[in-house]
This record gives sequence, C-alpha cells and structure tokens, in this order.
Amino acid sequence: QVQLVESGGGLVQAGGSRRLSCAVSGRTANSGAMAWFRQAPGKEREFVAAITWSGGSTYYADSVKGRFTISRDNAKNTVYLQMNNLSPKDTAVYYCEAVTRYRGSSSLYHRDEYDYWGQGTQVTVSS
Repeated sequence: QVQLVESGGGLVQAGGSRRLSCAVSGRTANSGAMAWFRQAPGKEREFVAAITWSGGSTYYADSVKGRFTISRDNAKNTVYLQMNNLSPKDTAVYYCEAVTRYRGSSSLYHRDEYDYWGQGTQVTVSS
C-alpha cells in the first residue's frame, strides 16, 4: 500500500516562490511515476506536473512550464514541486498522486492513471 503525505503549502505573495514536498511510503523501488495535480474552488482537479521514478523524465502542464519544476529524491522517497513566479491563478489545493505501473508517457497527464493520492496541501497566492 502506497501512502503519500504532502507538505509545504501556505500563503505566498504574487511573484513569490514555494516548494511542496510529497513523502512516499510503501512504493516499489524504481517503478512507476509521481505527479502533482491541483484543484481550485469550483473547478476540476487538473494536472500540473509528473516525473518518473526511473530515469526522471518530466512532464508539465502548459500553464506552469518555465515556472514550476518537479523533481524526486529516490533515496528519500520524496517528490518536490518548486513553484516560482506564483500568481493568484495558482491558488489551489495541491495533491500528490502516484502510479506504480503506467501505460505510457501520455497517460501521465490524466488523473485516472493514478492509483494513490495524498490529502492535499493548500497554496494561496495573494495579489
């Protein structure tokens, strides 16, 4: 059973930065992929970024390319999301999600690919 615990959310001013962390337990070493999704009030949860455990290939939503960076530390079983140049549009609950075996890189953009997710962490960007 994979368990995910997010941390690092909070209040930040527009233009600022924040780093989110996702601690992973119970995963099979070097398999699968991790992702960050986010959900703003009244909106559906949307893809933000993904990374594979093996090889570290990364994938981003167009809305965050060039501002956000996803990374992983295999030794610590932790995934990070570095968020720079934040805007109020980035305000949302951010969820860490995991898949132990994925179908292909294109599938990583879709929520139904993932088997596990955390409780979420709130990020609020003030203008």
